[in-house]
Amino acid sequence: MEVAHPTLTVPLALAAGVLAQSVARHLRVPGIVLLLAAGIGLGPDGLGWVQPGELGSGLYALVDLAVAVILFEGGLNLEISRLRREQAAIRRLVTWGAAITLTGGTLAARVFLGWDWEVALLFGSLVVVTGPTVVGPLIAELRLRPRVATVLEAEGVLIDPIGAILAVLVLEIITAPGMGTVAAGGIGLLLRLAFGAGAGVVAGFLLGRLLGIRRLVPEGHQNILVLAMVLLLFEACNAWVAQSGIMAVTVAGVVVGNLRTPVDRDLREFKDQMSVLLIGLLFVMLAAGVRFEEVRALGIGGVLVVAALLFVVRPLQVFLATRGSELSLAERGFIAWVAPRGIVAAAIASIVARSLETAGIAGGVELRALVFLTIACTVVVAGLSAGFVGNLLGVRLPGRDRIAILGAGALGIALGQALREAGRGVSFLDSNPHKSREVEELGFPVVFGNALQEKILQRAGFGAVETAVALTGNKTLNGVFVNRAKEVFGVPKGLVAATEIDGGLVGELVDRREADVIFDAHHDIDRWDPRWRSGDVEVVRCRYEKPREEPPSGTEDDIRGKGSGERYVILTAERNGFARPMSMGLSAQAGDLATVAIHIPERRDAHEALESLGWKVVTDDGPEGSGRLTEAHGEDAESRG
Repeated sequence: MEVAHPTLTVPLALAAGVLAQSVARHLRVPGIVLLLAAGIGLGPDGLGWVQPGELGSGLYALVDLAVAVILFEGGLNLEISRLRREQAAIRRLVTWGAAITLTGGTLAARVFLGWDWEVALLFGSLVVVTGPTVVGPLIAELRLRPRVATVLEAEGVLIDPIGAILAVLVLEIITAPGMGTVAAGGIGLLLRLAFGAGAGVVAGFLLGRLLGIRRLVPEGHQNILVLAMVLLLFEACNAWVAQSGIMAVTVAGVVVGNLRTPVDRDLREFKDQMSVLLIGLLFVMLAAGVRFEEVRALGIGGVLVVAALLFVVRPLQVFLATRGSELSLAERGFIAWVAPRGIVAAAIASIVARSLETAGIAGGVELRALVFLTIACTVVVAGLSAGFVGNLLGVRLPGRDRIAILGAGALGIALGQALREAGRGVSFLDSNPHKSREVEELGFPVVFGNALQEKILQRAGFGAVETAVALTGNKTLNGVFVNRAKEVFGVPKGLVAATEIDGGLVGELVDRREADVIFDAHHDIDRWDPRWRSGDVEVVRCRYEKPREEPPSGTEDDIRGKGSGERYVILTAERNGFARPMSMGLSAQAGDLATVAIHIPERRDAHEALESLGWKVVTDDGPEGSGRLTEAHGEDAESRG
């Protein structure tokens, strides 16, 4: 059965792309592997259901717009603070590191396939890019050292517009050789990059400010407004300075992503979903356009070209570009090993092949086939071997040892500071920009966004999280967060805040012993926020000594914090020098230490209730006072950082 009608071709490609990526996520393999297989299987060499040629020039217009959205989404996820720390290595990789790849790819195609210099140069420019849509999930799954992850992620996003503009510039020189010299071409490249970067900065700031003005954009229209503006920016920049739009949308994404607008969470979620949809569509369509005979015709020469890129050109590029940087030899070796090509290489290769055919220049079909062979081989090699190589070189993070706290409220901050003082690694997640900024100023890592979204949990490094703590006033949200952390990322321990257990997901988790209630009892988390803001909370240390007598009947509710105004909360328990969040399932032993938040107006009653349970306040452990101990902890940690 062959379906050649374009109105059915596009929906088939969309559905196949989404399904392939969903299956790939379950199998934990790079999505592009299954997308390529789906494109070949549905294309002319397979079932013949997807016929991209029937779309004519509309296919390439669709490719252009989709690439613009994908690169904008990639820019959204780059944090300038992280880029600044590794700026030297990143800058070299995307400048003269790209020149090394251009030269190496050109020579490999010329030597092993005997191509003309012009077509070989085009191939070298096309493989300059790496694939952020492949590198991103790979980084999250491998739990790499932050420095290595930052360099790989930034290179993948920033090199794409540079490589795309470079390929188009080389194409222009080849198809119109009288247009000028190589020097003129270099000036043209710099002009397009500079114009695109400048336009992206201006447009990004304007768009961010527009989104920051409350009620200016109607509720629910923010995401579609951003999508429309991104496409407009892309096409307008291309109209003014040819091929500058791809750099403009990438830079605009970086700017908007770092402004932290009130709609930041929804915007990231929307763009992430759009990228999944468009990546699936493009790869299935473009892979369907490549015939198996075209790839096979490359012979052993094509395999040798890809091998040269993997084992000679990439290592040479990385080791020369990162020389003198703070990256260790092992880190440089791993970066050299991981260089999968992705959607931008495929999209630009298809456009270039068509342009060569239109200009009557031979080699476009072979060029596209070699680029797709490069994509397939580099993705498979990186996807299957990166974990083993990362372990071998020691660039992966150690076992789970971090504590992730959902909710940057008063008790969350107090808990985080107590754990940090005891040497535990703590990070926060919150969708409130003001609370996120507050904990960030205290020196904590914080991820702003929807904590139920898998991508946000990946950004928060949940592969290294030992305990997920849900500290919001919404019991259902707490249960879903802990459940997702355990199911998707295998987090061993989950702690939830709840005023009571009355069934539902939290009750099921507690009954199955997959989670416990945070702190010493059921507490009203929201009640402590105004107390904290007004300075009515102090943090003290207590030591446990078994009480001589059983607590009198009826006192337990007071001690547990039910009723009586929430006098205190036991935040952490420490035994043999190891601190952990306190939970209802923990039983105290003689000599245990605890960090306790106390409501100052009820200090005396709180001390009496604690002592009746065996907890005695250690008065010489540090100064007491409303929030002063906690704030001092934050300043000390910040100065140490």
